Amino acid sequence: MKAEIHPKNYRVVAFKDMSNDDIFLTKSTADTNETIEVDGVEYPLVKLEISRTSHPYYTGKSKLVDTAGRIDKFKNKYAKFKK
Repeated sequence: MKAEIHPKNYRVVAFKDMSNDDIFLTKSTADTNETIEVDGVEYPLVKLEISRTSHPYYTGKSKLVDTAGRIDKFKNKYAKFKK
């Protein structure tokens, strides 16, 4: 292996899902200015909009999309341009 190719700031970081306040710890080199205390230990904090605990693919809860309504709305909007 080549020497000196790995980042120096590889450390344990807390990632917080802002949609459901879930916090998980993992190693990362992500830069951050904020910290959070988890189980009495202070960690650098990275805020996420969505994670494995809130993403519909992993939770099995998908949003119902009214595609038929969208198509009808589009057709009505552009019907005046039809020749």
